Amino acid sequence: MTTRIGVVTFPGSLDDSDARRAIRIAGGEPVALWHRDKDLHQVDAVVLPGGFSYGDYLRCGAIARFSPVMQTVIEQAKAGMPVLGICNGFQVLCESHLLPGALTRNDHLHFVCRDQRLRVENAGTAWTSDYESGQEITVPLKNGEGGYVADERTLDALEAEGRVVFRYLDVNPNGSRRDIAGITNEAGNVVGLMPHPEHAVEALTGPTTDGLGFFTSAVKKLVAS
Repeated sequence: MTTRIGVVTFPGSLDDSDARRAIRIAGGEPVALWHRDKDLHQVDAVVLPGGFSYGDYLRCGAIARFSPVMQTVIEQAKAGMPVLGICNGFQVLCESHLLPGALTRNDHLHFVCRDQRLRVENAGTAWTSDYESGQEITVPLKNGEGGYVADERTLDALEAEGRVVFRYLDVNPNGSRRDIAGITNEAGNVVGLMPHPEHAVEALTGPTTDGLGFFTSAVKKLVAS
């Protein structure tokens, strides 16, 4: 049976088509989901893509969090459905309180676009099982408000519980606390990160194919479940 993975399109989404392509390359069936539609159309997992949902008004992801589709995504995520938030999608997950902390303006106050090295810290989530802990990968990064922040108690808990999934290497591109590039929830089914794995799935267009593992991990997990 084909694994159906939905990709939500909000007004201002930029990378939804790239996410759908990555899912297809990984062997899944991409399903387009619209922000005003509560129905997830029987998908097995959901990707919240990068972009500038609702023009990033108020705060990045703050309005998208109240979209009709997010009501169902939040319910299903709490019930165990795998959900991946990339860049703006990570911001939406934090605004939805599916993940702790927040994403703030880059500390240097400039938009950054670069190929970014990362270290995989947790290979036990629904989206990272095709990696190994300690593995180093390179995927594109592009954000203006990508600095991950949380209070010290939350940061300590994330570290102690192994919920830091990715960490920046070589350079911290946005001032994220403790070089955190991505985190997961306690159950490991919800993952958010600022870098863009969907842009690193084909040798022709990406700096590497290191991002493909996100999508193959989810496909394999769902086929096995």
